[in-house]
Amino acid sequence: MKKMGQVFAACIFMIGALTPFSHSANAAAITVGDAITNNSGTATVEGYIVGYTLSKDSYTTEHDRFQTTNIAIADSVLETDPANIMPIQLTPSVRPGINLVENPDNIGKKVRITGSLEAYFGEPGLKNPESVMLIDSIEPEAPVEALDIHDIQGAGHISSYNNVHVKNVEGVVTHVVDRNNFYMQSIEPDDNDDTSEGILVYKKSHGRQKGDLLSVNGIVKEWVLAGYSEKLQTDLPVTEINADTIVIKESGHVLPAAVVINKDRLIPTEVIDNDQFRHFDPEEDGIDFFESLEGMLVQVNNPKVIAPQKYGEVVVLPENAETNTRAGGLRISAEDYNPERLHLDLNDEYFVAKTGDYFAGNVTGVVSYGYSNYKMLVEDVPALVEGGLKPEETMLHSTKDGLTIASYNLENYSAASSNDKTNRLAAGIVNSMKSPDIIAVTEVQDNDGPVDSGTTDAAQSAAKLITAMEALGGPAYVYTDVAPEDKMDGGQPGGNIRVGFLYNPGRVQLAEGMKGKATESAEFVNGRLTLNPGRIDPENTAFEDSRKPVAAQFIFNEERVIVVANHFNSKGGDQPLFGKNQPLVASSEIQRKNMAAVVNGFVKKVKASDPDANVVLAGDFNDFEFTESLSVLKGSELTNMIDRVPAEERFTYSYQGNSQVLDHILVTNNMAEMTEVDIVHTNSSFMDEHGRASDHDPIVIRTTFAADENIQYIEGKKKEKKLIVAKPGIHLDIDKDARFRDGIVVKHSATLQGEGLKYNVVIISTPQRGQVIDFRGAEVKEVRLDTKRKVEFIGAENVKKWTNSKAKKTKKPAS
Repeated sequence: MKKMGQVFAACIFMIGALTPFSHSANAAAITVGDAITNNSGTATVEGYIVGYTLSKDSYTTEHDRFQTTNIAIADSVLETDPANIMPIQLTPSVRPGINLVENPDNIGKKVRITGSLEAYFGEPGLKNPESVMLIDSIEPEAPVEALDIHDIQGAGHISSYNNVHVKNVEGVVTHVVDRNNFYMQSIEPDDNDDTSEGILVYKKSHGRQKGDLLSVNGIVKEWVLAGYSEKLQTDLPVTEINADTIVIKESGHVLPAAVVINKDRLIPTEVIDNDQFRHFDPEEDGIDFFESLEGMLVQVNNPKVIAPQKYGEVVVLPENAETNTRAGGLRISAEDYNPERLHLDLNDEYFVAKTGDYFAGNVTGVVSYGYSNYKMLVEDVPALVEGGLKPEETMLHSTKDGLTIASYNLENYSAASSNDKTNRLAAGIVNSMKSPDIIAVTEVQDNDGPVDSGTTDAAQSAAKLITAMEALGGPAYVYTDVAPEDKMDGGQPGGNIRVGFLYNPGRVQLAEGMKGKATESAEFVNGRLTLNPGRIDPENTAFEDSRKPVAAQFIFNEERVIVVANHFNSKGGDQPLFGKNQPLVASSEIQRKNMAAVVNGFVKKVKASDPDANVVLAGDFNDFEFTESLSVLKGSELTNMIDRVPAEERFTYSYQGNSQVLDHILVTNNMAEMTEVDIVHTNSSFMDEHGRASDHDPIVIRTTFAADENIQYIEGKKKEKKLIVAKPGIHLDIDKDARFRDGIVVKHSATLQGEGLKYNVVIISTPQRGQVIDFRGAEVKEVRLDTKRKVEFIGAENVKKWTNSKAKKTKKPAS
């Protein structure tokens, strides 16, 4: 809630109709806390007005959401906990002079109310008031004059003049937000970059326009603007003047020059906050940098778009800032959540922009804050230039010995979804993902989607998608899942989202077994799942109100593979990066770590029973590859294939301009060296207008179950032109007398050994990301890097010479 002071008149203002039996004027008042605890009978309550009641446990201080029907009070003007706030009904006779629509400055004032203590909005409240008094207990202070905007803003997040009446504050209007709010900026700045020269002004029906030079009188407030329901507990306030008088001195005044980001002032690129607001350091802390520009005109030169438009906002970087993904986005890491992201609030949800596009010109706007982020309020933008980014297609198609498994979040898909969405998903699976043999799918809804009918079956939802895939030439997939209990697994109300599997019966078979029920738990006994498919420990409290993992055992070329589909709880409830609580609290991670421990425990049991068992964990784990949740999940038994994706390709989702990994595929360690991985970037960088089918990118792996012929000895008699290694996972032993005039060409992950490597050139020509070449124990004459993909080398120290595609000497890559 806003931080309110008390600058009140020494008087008592009574409003309302007093009956002859009313005791309100003389009754001893109780506290709001007492009134909440003992919510019955008639009583007189004193407290501070802290907002307007929207619903149970939901209060607001936004002017535009006020109505005349109630107020909310608490024992402290700073109170933000709904448990300590009480809603007060305002009947028509007591509304004049009290209601916040006509008297928004009443917030922060002390009030005495007599009425019936009873439930209001489903919680302890006060209804049918007999009298309402505004109690002002301090002599009014004289307005403070001779202040400039930078004096009010100060070097910090909260103004030292909060709740002080100021007079004759001058500025020119730089941006009109709406009929009640505008920003103005000083025309006489100081020389301190830490103190902002801009400020928000609130005045009902102000009638001002850009270029008006004004003198403003009013009360300084720290106000939480638009945001999510929990904004009073999470968001930073914006300094504003609640104006009582505005004098226009001139119209059409020239606007101050905008501060050019990354030219006039360098934006921090790594730290959001590292001192819990103890030190105001705009040069190091991103959160302080934006505060130092709050309300000011800023300019971004030729902005680069780093994420698709959403909610009318486009997230960009200045042209001279670096991106770190191949698509032109900005990927997070454990140490860097990218404070340099700039949110352009275009207020246009129809604006089409994707990652990699850019503006052909400079963009100017005013720095504001809302929905847990700083943003630029922008009126006009130059033309957007197409960046050329296209959806990808994987190179990991199925082979005779290569099993392909995918993870794909279908984003609340059901039979009720549009044909357009269905066809996009189908095209993505058939064309971009090359029809994987097994697909672990998440966010599959029941047959009627979000309609709360009580149904939980999803057969029709799957059938609609399968039919669309067949129409595009895809295989006749079979779908299986374990239907959840109604409304027990979270997600969209009525949708009953779950995890499941699509599999190609022409390539794999679902092993024999009985399908489990929602509350039954699958075990691994004698090499088989006791339920197939079956849930993993579904009644464990770790999975409360969230999706339960489902295990299914498949057979491919006589190899048995257990695939576990997962969809861990979301990050809902976590505090924002640019919020008032630093460091933020990610409370949702507790449940994910508990889930991860259960699933890892299942893998441990399987491996204890059969050390050679093949287990794959796939799905939307709702956490990053470097988090403790994924560490717990991986344990010592599994390899996260995401870790083998080159950094510039390592993302499956985009949130507020941050490219990040939420989806993962992990394999037991015995499968790791036989497995390749590809994140197929078809969705997260794009909008629907570009063909996006979901908000997540799918992942595909291919595991080659090598037969004996894959381990080959290359005899010394061979003196051929070229040896091509085209099969993934192959192991070659090169004889000391073998010679290949045009080299040994390696197109996939391979292990190479033997004395013959001393006399041959190895040419790395892989089109795939994430390949691993193992030279352990072998001296290699030369390695020629004829690929643009990053390749991991084991035993790189054994290579005597490194060259590029033109046979020119180059640097040794990292091992």
